[in-house]
Amino acid sequence: MEIHADVYNKNGEKIKSATLDPKIFGVAVNPALVAQAVKVFLANQRRGTANTKGRGEISGGGKKPWRQKGTGRARQGSTRAPHWIKGGIAHGPEPRDWSLSLNKKMKRLALFSTLSSKALENNIVILENPELTEIKTKPLATVFGKVMPNTKLLFVLPQKDNTLYLSTRNIEYVTPVIAKDLNAYIVLNHQKIILLEESLEVLKAVFIKEEPTVKAKKAKVIPEKKTAKKKKSKES
Repeated sequence: MEIHADVYNKNGEKIKSATLDPKIFGVAVNPALVAQAVKVFLANQRRGTANTKGRGEISGGGKKPWRQKGTGRARQGSTRAPHWIKGGIAHGPEPRDWSLSLNKKMKRLALFSTLSSKALENNIVILENPELTEIKTKPLATVFGKVMPNTKLLFVLPQKDNTLYLSTRNIEYVTPVIAKDLNAYIVLNHQKIILLEESLEVLKAVFIKEEPTVKAKKAKVIPEKKTAKKKKSKES
């Protein structure tokens, strides 16, 4: 089954239709793997620096506020107990590592699943290189408005290009990203995807690695050992 995407020029006009690589845009969607990849990505964004002080970490409170008996009040051992004003926090958050791991093969397959899902829904278009000579938002905003108006767009660049990046990052509904930095979460987080023509080649080079063909080794011929003939002993 061939998967196609519309190709637009820098004026926002449709000029042709291109065939997408089935190894990237035509794989079977795996929702469980995508959910796992999104969970890992979001967990790894957490800094884990939230911290509170317990009763033993706050200065003061070393002296018993009043004697144990005879005052008519409840017994207290420290003014830094959690139920006191300026006391410690009971069971509060502490710094911890929230990071999770996912191997490269699973990350790559999760990305391909999300891209394939977008391709099946006709939410991927290809754009010719605008070839901007200066940082200017208006030309690209006009093109995006013609191609996919009023949608949250992911603009995929083939490589770091400050002219294109700075021209698009100021558009509220557009997120520029370099092709090699794509992941399942950022694809799912946008409704439509606009790829530059060169970005398709970068995706193939980065995420599709051809397995080298192993040549069959020739079997070694082991020569037969020559058995030495025993000399008959002469009878005396």
